Amino acid sequence: MSEPWGQLPAELAADVSGVWTSVFPEGLPGWTSGDTGVSPHDMAQALARSLFLRETLQRQPDLVAELNQAQPLAEPTTPAFLQRRWQDFLAAVTDEASLHRALRRFRRETQFRIIWRDLLRWADLQETMAATSAFADVCIDGALAWLYTDSCRLFGTPWGMDPVTGKDGPQRMVVLGMGKLGGRELNVSSDIDLIFAFPGKGETRDGPRTLDNQQFFIRLGQRLIQALDQITADGFVFRVDMRLRPYGQSGALALSFAALETYYQDQGRDWERYAMVKARVVAGDQGAGDVLTAMLKPFVYRKYIDFSAFESLRNMKAMISREVRRKGLENNIKLGSGGIREIEFVVQAFQLIRGGRDRELQQRELLNILVELEALELLPPRVVSELRDAYIFLRNLEHALQGMEDKQTQLLPEDALSRARVALILGFASWADFMAALDGHRERVARHFADIIALEDEEQEQGGLDEGWQEIWFGEIDDESAVKWLADHGFEAPEQSVKLLADLRSGRAVQTMQTQGRRRLNQFMPVLLEALTAVEQPSETLGRVLHLVEAVLRRTAYLVLLLENPGARAQLVRLCSQSPWIARQLAETPLLLDELLNAESLYHPPARSELQDDLRQQMLRIPYEDLEEQMESLRHFKKAHILRVAASELRGTLPLMKVSDYLTWIAEVVLDHVVDVAFANLVSRHGYPLRADGTACNTDFAIIGYGKLGGIELGYTSDLDLVFIHDADPGLATDGDKPIDNAVFYTRLGQRIVHILSTQTPSGQLYEVDMRLRPSGNSGLLVSTLAAFEKYQRNDAWTWEHQALARARGVAGCPATLEAFEALRRSILCLGRDKGKLRQDVVEMREKMRTSLGTPVVEGREPEVFHIKHDRGGIIDIEFMVQYLMLAHCAEHPELTQWSDNIRQMEELGRAGILPVEDTERLRETYITLRSTIHRRALQNLNSQVAAGSFPDERKYIQAMWQKVMLN
Repeated sequence: MSEPWGQLPAELAADVSGVWTSVFPEGLPGWTSGDTGVSPHDMAQALARSLFLRETLQRQPDLVAELNQAQPLAEPTTPAFLQRRWQDFLAAVTDEASLHRALRRFRRETQFRIIWRDLLRWADLQETMAATSAFADVCIDGALAWLYTDSCRLFGTPWGMDPVTGKDGPQRMVVLGMGKLGGRELNVSSDIDLIFAFPGKGETRDGPRTLDNQQFFIRLGQRLIQALDQITADGFVFRVDMRLRPYGQSGALALSFAALETYYQDQGRDWERYAMVKARVVAGDQGAGDVLTAMLKPFVYRKYIDFSAFESLRNMKAMISREVRRKGLENNIKLGSGGIREIEFVVQAFQLIRGGRDRELQQRELLNILVELEALELLPPRVVSELRDAYIFLRNLEHALQGMEDKQTQLLPEDALSRARVALILGFASWADFMAALDGHRERVARHFADIIALEDEEQEQGGLDEGWQEIWFGEIDDESAVKWLADHGFEAPEQSVKLLADLRSGRAVQTMQTQGRRRLNQFMPVLLEALTAVEQPSETLGRVLHLVEAVLRRTAYLVLLLENPGARAQLVRLCSQSPWIARQLAETPLLLDELLNAESLYHPPARSELQDDLRQQMLRIPYEDLEEQMESLRHFKKAHILRVAASELRGTLPLMKVSDYLTWIAEVVLDHVVDVAFANLVSRHGYPLRADGTACNTDFAIIGYGKLGGIELGYTSDLDLVFIHDADPGLATDGDKPIDNAVFYTRLGQRIVHILSTQTPSGQLYEVDMRLRPSGNSGLLVSTLAAFEKYQRNDAWTWEHQALARARGVAGCPATLEAFEALRRSILCLGRDKGKLRQDVVEMREKMRTSLGTPVVEGREPEVFHIKHDRGGIIDIEFMVQYLMLAHCAEHPELTQWSDNIRQMEELGRAGILPVEDTERLRETYITLRSTIHRRALQNLNSQVAAGSFPDERKYIQAMWQKVMLN
């Protein structure tokens, strides 16, 4: 039989054979035989790969035997096992000294187990990181629990408001684990970064003396650090690093929640945001810890797309690179080029830039986040795959370097024996083969890092930018020279532009900016001025863009976004040049700048099904009960997609009919979600409304769209004409713990829907809602039963209400209720009518509208303007003619009822022979022309009034048709 080390590389085989007898003077221990999973070959591999394992076997054979008895090495090291094993050690703890001793012995046993399984490749990277992190959690929490009880005995129990219950009670410490500990990615020989916190002010009670809560927790923290960090005859547990706490080494060891929140809000620096990404409650009061992490989340994840993260990461990387060069750390696999830190920076950049919006990124584990980056299409699959492979390779290498001697190091070894060990651990035949693989991974990481987070001295953002633009912005040349420069570069009103820039530069908002923000503004403005030369009327466009600049002076991360993305910058000036309405939208909601990053999606808005999926994906992460966040996200969703529609219309990729389709789809998708949210909120309080057969209603509620929404003709600023109906039994009640009548339930449902749609939030109003078309108008019930709606329509509705019904359709809610409404609508529209009386009613209503809404007519004077909608020969004349013809002929031609929009209703009137086809076609073209004008004017922030002489042929034709159809 060959020797156990026979298959090792020659130099390692010689090394192991030379120590075998000294390590096992009495032969192999008993636990290497039988079914323990450890063979002589495994033992030789362990001696070859790790001096730490070798020395432990040599010096403490009994400890290793005890370890293997507790659980065979062949079995995974799980958090549950570590918890159970700690209880065995804790049983012997009687005082602080024995606590220290128990922790250190627990550490020796567990460290041997983790390093053995890792270096012999019995465990993968995930198990090793999880086991090491769980071991740290158990040690910190176990030590803290014992020390807290002992400290309460010595000083009394700290007392104050419990952040979970809101009542006075005992307080406990919260320990935040930072860095790799927080991310459950701890190295096999790592220090641990901690922050100590406690809920709030107060004093201890029931002790020999009274202590302020902060003093209590500072002393407790000091004892915890000693329990873990102090080197005794038994060694240590973890090196503890507290420098990540507020104010670093000079800060208090433990801070209250309020103090932490204030610090991060007022003084938190960028690197502290990165650190806080990984923060996790690793010990102490988990419930209070959840409150604390929720308090700190706004500091870490901004609601807007935060491109300042790139700049900050560049600065941090540049600082690390200088340190690497200064200390000669090129062989450091963590800090050197293409190392672990660069992968972490790439992932953290996306987390901090987009984590506020894409909550899938609000995780701690790097490998999990890489999966999300691919799913969200923020990184291509090949890049994600290469970064993942490199991370796993580098982390396994890091564990190999540290596990060989149980030392914290990331430096590649220089001696031949250590290099042979590394190659063996990572599965390579030689050091040269290993280095070839390592260099390949590092080269790929460095390339992706440079592509995503280029260093400033590499990217030369403003390379080639003429100094004249900088001189103009900084006011370094006289006004006359500045005016000439701008005029020479196409600015149509250079004097006005020079004044605008001077006013901005000298304004209070700019003068009071922080240093970093001012630097970003100074970088952005010259680039913006140059970009404006690419559009028509750059002076007018400058005035529009400056409203946006002024809006983001306190949030200059938006300026970084535009600096980082020349394409987005070009889209900004182009769209603001074409539409002051878009410029105003961007200034009011700078978050929309994110939409400019992808020109393909900007100019190709999604279809209805894609809109539904997009909204569903965005809302999945927001609980229904978080109504405020639901409302904010809905407003952003609407604005973002309407911006895409407007951009597409300006570019000519969407004709008018499609523009209205898209705007209507956006409203429908939003309404559907609003119904779901409002219904779920009420059900959570009162249960489901019941039907007569005892089954629960699946909403049994519908929103009916009238007017432009019903006619699929929404514009950019249209309000929503809505009617609410339900088909539940009003005499029954809900089935919850707090039941209410069905009628009350649906009234509250309607009120909540109106509230969600129309409330002004920081992001504005979702839609203005008009409910006056419901039965009996403003004096009627907010929500009608389907039966009551039918009764009203048949017995009490005015002619104009039946006209409105011609343009009505179900837009959101329960499919069965929507279908029942549509059947009712067809039935009402198909009622037989006296055509003469009908014509008289419609003409009288049209005259009333023209008098109240049209341009006032002064006898003897021609009107100076023409209102495209309301004046004679305008859009409303066409709509009233169509509605009259619908109501007059649906009884004989029920196919007329299938559409609710004017265009297709006109086409059906032609097909039915009610109007000559040539008339319906010309009416259709005229209608589209007038509506297109209103759309275009809306994008220019203009109303529907044009010069009196506009559209003479169209108006003459409409009036002739009115005479023919309505005046017979």
